[in-house]
This record gives sequence, structure tokens and C-alpha cells, in this order.
Amino acid sequence: MQPLRQILPVARPLVVFEAAARHLSFTRAAAELGMTQAAVSLAVRALEEHHGVPLFTRRHRAVALTEAGRRLHADVALGLGHIRKGIAELAALGTDRHVTLSASTAFASFWMLPRLPRFREAMPGVDLRIQTSDRDLDILAERLPLALRGGQPGDWPGCESALLAEEEIVAIAAPAYLDAHGTPPSDAEIARHRLIHLEEPFRPCPDWDDWFRGIGVAPPSRSSGLLINDYVLVVQAVLAGQGIALGWRHLVEPMLRAGLLVCVSRHSLATGAGFHVVWPARSEADSTALRVRDWMLGAGLP
Repeated sequence: MQPLRQILPVARPLVVFEAAARHLSFTRAAAELGMTQAAVSLAVRALEEHHGVPLFTRRHRAVALTEAGRRLHADVALGLGHIRKGIAELAALGTDRHVTLSASTAFASFWMLPRLPRFREAMPGVDLRIQTSDRDLDILAERLPLALRGGQPGDWPGCESALLAEEEIVAIAAPAYLDAHGTPPSDAEIARHRLIHLEEPFRPCPDWDDWFRGIGVAPPSRSSGLLINDYVLVVQAVLAGQGIALGWRHLVEPMLRAGLLVCVSRHSLATGAGFHVVWPARSEADSTALRVRDWMLGAGLP
């Protein structure tokens, strides 16, 4: 068996031949490869002489593949395609495909996790790392490529942001609780029910006082309700039929649509704030993180 280096010419003539065969034009191949038409013709001629068989029939201002040329082109095109794919995969191995998303436990649990199957399908090459913490970390100091934050545009110096969802808050309960205690006949009557309060220790957020003031009703004392300092536990308590709580619409909407939770009032509290995807300013932005950002902004409901 002849060594491969004796069977194959140098790679350049094969690349030139593939372009000329694909275009059926030495002129268009030359334009694609940044060569002269004469250089393309010489490279093809050298390939023909190396193998001792014509690959093109030359006509006036046109060329056509011979049978040998058609066979060689099919093999060369396939081989170069595999080489391009291999080089692209090799380059990807040297690229950091990990993206860290900093978010609250509630957002990670109720917004991101239900969407993970769709995320993996849309971005199979990206390894998403969801980092939760009790308080919002400094995006620049911690070198975070992506974060979900509540607030207003401009709240994060040195960063850019895009609105993911407006802050809208509704009163929610489980069907089992309403079956046992009855549906409040009016908004004012909600104050007489067992209320679940979120005592957020680090992130300022609206509470029942704000919600009742929005309907012109004096808020009840917190001493009569259940106080929890983690929103995931608040929602779990509601699902377990322990009382009525405030529901952030962008987090609980899937559970409302599924019938696991019910709005007990038509009133919703719109604070004017929102939840934003935040990333370092463009000079420091990570391109893979920006792809994740774009996916999040278009993800919608799970």
C-alpha cells in the first residue's frame, strides 16, 4: 500500500479543486479563495497531472466535471466537511462554555428550573451554573457574567440590563385552603384569613401592608399570621393549604394556570419595578453569557 503522502497531493490544490467543482467556474472559485483565475487553473491542472486523469472538460467560458471529477469532488467535499467540523469542535474545546447565573432561590426554583429542559435543547453546548445566595452579590466584584435582579434600570453601575418581567403581585391560595375556609367574598375580607408573610431579610420587597394599602384597607397585624423568611417556603406553605400569601406573577403564573394555586382577588399590586437580566457592560461581557441572556428574555412561560 502506498503511503498517504504519495497518494495525496498537498492540501491546497484539493481546496482549490473543491471550490472550482462546486461553482463550476474557475473565476468564481478564484473570487472565493482570493486567487487569480490563472492560479486556480494551474492548481487544477497540477491535480490532473498528479493523478493522470482529466477532472474538467474545458469549454468556451465554462467548465464541466468529468466522471472522474464528479467522483473526486464528492469525496473531497465530504472529507473537507469532516475536517471543518473537527476543527470547529476542537476550537470549542478551548472555549469556556460555562455560564454562571446569579439569582434568588425563588427565581431559580420557580422560573429557571422548569425551563431547563428547553434550555438544554436550545443550547446543548452551554453548561449553566445557577448560583443562589441569601443576598444579591456584587456582579462586578464577583465577576459574575449574568444575574437576575429586582429593581430599576440604572440600579447596577457598570452593568447593562434588560427587563424580564414587571413586578406584579397577587393574592394566592391553594384550592384546598379555600375549600376548608371559603373564598373571601371581598378584598377586605382577605385580612380576616390566615395570612402568610414573607420576611425577606436582605432584599427589600413589598408586603401585605403594601397590598392592602393598594385597595384602601387597613392591613392586619403580622402577629396573627405565619412569618417565613424564604419565598420558596412561602409558596410551599400555600400549596400545603396553610393560608393566603402574596404571589409574584412571573414566578407563580404556571401554578395558577395549572390550578395548583388560585388568585383570591382581582386586585394586583404593580410596583413599577421589575426583574431584570443584568450583565457587565459590553466591554467586559461574555459572548456565551449574552446568548444565555437572549434565551432567557425570549423564554416566556414554561
